[in-house]
Amino acid sequence: MPKTSYSKPSIGATGKTGSWRTFDPVVNYDECNKCRTCWLHCPEAVISIDEEGYPQWDYDYCKGCGICAEVCPKKCIEMVRTSDRVREAEK
Repeated sequence: MPKTSYSKPSIGATGKTGSWRTFDPVVNYDECNKCRTCWLHCPEAVISIDEEGYPQWDYDYCKGCGICAEVCPKKCIEMVRTSDRVREAEK
């Protein structure tokens, strides 16, 4: 097999994206089965797993690409406009 170059995933390798991201992943934790598929496929390695086994996003570095929502077998991750999520959190 030929050798290829690769880069090891690191958290937010491209820098903070919180100021320009337009969509945020939002999880329905009642539906989440803690399978970690979202964590495994995140290209920016910004998903961590909390003490209870649920995924948590570092929104400072998440690009809002939606891969996590696409690969979720339970379809419990919804991509929500960033401004809508922020307004909801401020209530």
